[in-house]
Amino acid sequence: MSTFHFDLVSPEQVAFSGQVDQVDIPGAEGDFGVLAGHAPVVAVIRPGILTVTAGANKQKIVVLGGIAEVSEKGLTVLADVATPAPDVDLAEFAATIQTMEQQLPGKVGDALDSAIERLDHFKSIQHELNTTAMH
Repeated sequence: MSTFHFDLVSPEQVAFSGQVDQVDIPGAEGDFGVLAGHAPVVAVIRPGILTVTAGANKQKIVVLGGIAEVSEKGLTVLADVATPAPDVDLAEFAATIQTMEQQLPGKVGDALDSAIERLDHFKSIQHELNTTAMH
């Protein structure tokens, strides 16, 4: 399988930089995978779990939004937040979800719709992290 260069950058750090076989990205318009030779594209990322495959190794990284750009040079993801899944504090993540739920009643219209969508994404991440932690 052909490899390509992948950079994952957040404001705090370069979370990943290297040759990979595949990257699965939680896109705002739907999840998508990138392999070597992928057509150029720029996509918005939603909160979710990004999976990096390099050989037999798979690394899961929680991203909380950002932009992905595929070019002839490879894939670059500029993430708002990028945390390796094993480093996520599950109790803190659950507390964030609880706070988001408590803030829902104060929102109306588009703000409410957006808050519910973001909450759903966080709950999906929480479910996958809890499921992964058990295996």
